[in-house]
Amino acid sequence: MIELKSRSEIEIIRENGRVVARCLREMSEAIVPGKTTPKQLDLLAAKIVADAGGIPSFLNYRGFPANTCISVNDTVVHGIPNDIPLQEGDVISLDMGVYRNGFHADGAWTYAVGEVSKDATRLLSVTKEALYQGIAKARVGNRVGDIAHAVQKYVESFGYGVVRDLVGHGIGRQLHEEPHAIPNFGRPHTGDVLREGMTICIEPMINQGTYRVNQLDDGWTIKTADGKLSAHFEHTVAITKAGPEILTLE
Repeated sequence: MIELKSRSEIEIIRENGRVVARCLREMSEAIVPGKTTPKQLDLLAAKIVADAGGIPSFLNYRGFPANTCISVNDTVVHGIPNDIPLQEGDVISLDMGVYRNGFHADGAWTYAVGEVSKDATRLLSVTKEALYQGIAKARVGNRVGDIAHAVQKYVESFGYGVVRDLVGHGIGRQLHEEPHAIPNFGRPHTGDVLREGMTICIEPMINQGTYRVNQLDDGWTIKTADGKLSAHFEHTVAITKAGPEILTLE
């Protein structure tokens, strides 16, 4: 059953979302090409969350071994932070959640490490705009398929691949709750009706090439099937009478 949130509950999620946004910003600002490692960024996020009185939502979730998901270049999502220094020209997706006062918030952003190629810059720009195209459809009375279709239509107009195997989701007392699937592809006017008080995660995962992905033997890391770059942007969003409210902002 979809749990509708009260105004006060949405404000708790927003406060947690501010911590998420701060973590993503500070992690990105800490990157020094050739020196900084994903594991160092993961520990930085853990400290910020702890200082805010929260708990990293991802740590030990279904056995995940880190505080954050850090995915580099052809890794789409669920990258386990490692000790390999980030290099000039990489793209890095930072994905994390914060649990505090009974609720979760979840967000992700993809950043350029130093100077990157024009192709990489374009992929990041398109994926980011696709997120906002989807958010614009997150209105009372619309359906999940309206969000999905908006993302797909925009992304595919640039020739990119919309990942099928991974989707957005409802969020609140649980990190993943109903609606359990908010895809980035599909037909408009289909799926669950969006109602006031719903809180959802919209998160386009977009590949430079094919939409197909493979999972590594670690049981977590998802990579593009053709080795091309991927980008991932995510906000936690509340459905309100006045329109969508982004909750993962500083």
